[in-house]
Amino acid sequence: MKTAGIIAEYNPFHNGHLYQVEQLRLRTGADYVIAVMSGDFVQRGEPAIYDKYTRTRMALNAGVDLVLELPAAFASGSAEDFAACGVALLDRIGVTDLLCFGSECGCLTSLRRAAELLCEEPPAFQELLKERIRQGDSFPKARAAAAAALLPDAELLSAPNNILGIEYIKALIRRRSAIEPFTILRNGSGYHDTDLPDACRFASASAIRKAILEGNTDSCRSLMPEVPVPEGSPSPAALNADDLSPLLHYRLLDLLHTGQDLTAYADVSRELADRIRRQILDFDSYSGHIAALKTRQYTYTRISRALLHILLGITHEQLDACREMQYAPYARLLGFRKKAGPLLTALKARSEIPLITKTADARNILTEEAYPMFLLDLHASHIYQSLIYEKQKVRVRNEFTQSVVIL
Repeated sequence: MKTAGIIAEYNPFHNGHLYQVEQLRLRTGADYVIAVMSGDFVQRGEPAIYDKYTRTRMALNAGVDLVLELPAAFASGSAEDFAACGVALLDRIGVTDLLCFGSECGCLTSLRRAAELLCEEPPAFQELLKERIRQGDSFPKARAAAAAALLPDAELLSAPNNILGIEYIKALIRRRSAIEPFTILRNGSGYHDTDLPDACRFASASAIRKAILEGNTDSCRSLMPEVPVPEGSPSPAALNADDLSPLLHYRLLDLLHTGQDLTAYADVSRELADRIRRQILDFDSYSGHIAALKTRQYTYTRISRALLHILLGITHEQLDACREMQYAPYARLLGFRKKAGPLLTALKARSEIPLITKTADARNILTEEAYPMFLLDLHASHIYQSLIYEKQKVRVRNEFTQSVVIL
């Protein structure tokens, strides 16, 4: 039995993801495909456009066999933490042979060379990195420039899927994992493209999200599989960052009122905390707050993640504790295909971490250290579900009443 893993957000699941699954099966002969998918919040520091159960159904309908949730603590983290958590989860469940990811370069040798450089961080790299930071570059930009100066392919770290691929390989190296990386050349629009293509079946997730949020769902029909809706349920709500605005206002005002130190929260430096405090009473949308806080040093995504961590209550201390538990002390099942029964049986037999199939059982099967990390997942999803209610005014299943998706 050969099993391939994919780490993804599926925000939303589109033709590019479908192509990856099809090519993965065709080119590797994988019997099963496991997706480790972000829950209700994503790496950009925003709510996913659709809830995690809708996105799970989309993935299963398109051929993924089993979906596990990437814990909330790292789903909205840096590329390094996001990758380290996803890789740890695939590694610790004991059934994964391959890790498949898309890349702009399509060359595993180049990606591996970059990963080895970033793992080793030789003195020449460290000096270049320090110099770029002294010049005012953000850390991601400084790191990319330092690596580019020492690698044959200078553009490698300027492309987002390459960056994630390198982080996946880094995580595999550091874990000394037996999982083999496998990359597929990315097709179609660029990662950041926000316009739908005229004559191409591959559009970026950014462009698809923009069209959906603008109400142009018809224009997306040929670019993504149909969004599945369970019988008797309303069409899923499409959320965006600004849906968080009222909650952010309340959270920041409460922290100001109680005098709490914002630097306790993940991604919040002292300088950024001071900037946030000065602007707390300048009421604006979520995206408006980010734009007002953005500087050369603090990128839009960095600020978005910081605000999300404040909103969700994710602290530096909690993240450090989660890292100490090898990033993934449990695996939470979101859904599976019935034909994947042998895979699920093998996972239960081989996994070194507990498999959570029912929310209410988690308290009894997780360690005292791991359970608070799981509560972060529940808290994040319950916040997301409250946003859906505000959008649709329809009662929403919570994490204790929602069942695993089975197709």
